Amino acid sequence: MSSLMFDPRRTALVVIDLQKGIVQFPTAPHATADVVANAGRLVVQARQAGALIVLVHVGFSPDFADYLRPPSDEQPRMSGAMPPDWMEFVPELNQQSGDIVILKRQWGAFYGTELDLQLRRRGINTIILCGISTEIGVESTARDAFERGYEQIFAEDAMGARTAESHVHATTRIFPRIGRVRRTDEIVAAFGAGGSGA
Repeated sequence: MSSLMFDPRRTALVVIDLQKGIVQFPTAPHATADVVANAGRLVVQARQAGALIVLVHVGFSPDFADYLRPPSDEQPRMSGAMPPDWMEFVPELNQQSGDIVILKRQWGAFYGTELDLQLRRRGINTIILCGISTEIGVESTARDAFERGYEQIFAEDAMGARTAESHVHATTRIFPRIGRVRRTDEIVAAFGAGGSGA
C-alpha cells in the first residue's frame, strides 16, 4: 500500500448523497450515523487544508418526469411524494457558501451535471469520495471519474452500502483498481500533514 500523498489545493472532497431523505435508510457494514460522522470529520479537515468541498445530492422534479425507470427486476424503494426536506444535506456537513453543490438525477454525479467543469476549472486532479451508498452513488461516480483521469481516494469507513457484501465487493474488488482505499483517520492525518502521510 503506497503512502497517501496529495496536494490539498488540487483536491476535492466529494460527498455523495448525505441528505436527509437518504440517511434514513440503514447502511452496512458501517452504520449510517458513523458514515455521517466520518464524512463530517473529513469536511472539517478538508476545509482547514484548503481543499474544495463538493456536496452532491439527488433529486427530481415534482412530477418525477426526470426519474429513471427502465424495466428492472428490483424496483426502487422510493415511491410517492418526497418530504420537503428530502434533498437537504445533513447538518454535520455544515454547508458553506464556498461549497460546490451538485444536483444529480441518477446514481452518478458526473453525467448531466457540471461537476467535471467545476473541478477542471479549479485545477482539481484528485478527488476524495465518501457517502451513500458505496455500490451505487459512490461507485458510479468513481467509475466515471476514473475514465476522466482523476486520481481518487476512497474513505472506506465514511461510506456505507445496502449490504455489507456490496460494500466489501466495491472496496476490495473495484476501488483498489481505480484509486487508493483508506480509512478516515489516514485521510485526516494526510490533510494535517499537508497532503502527505502514511
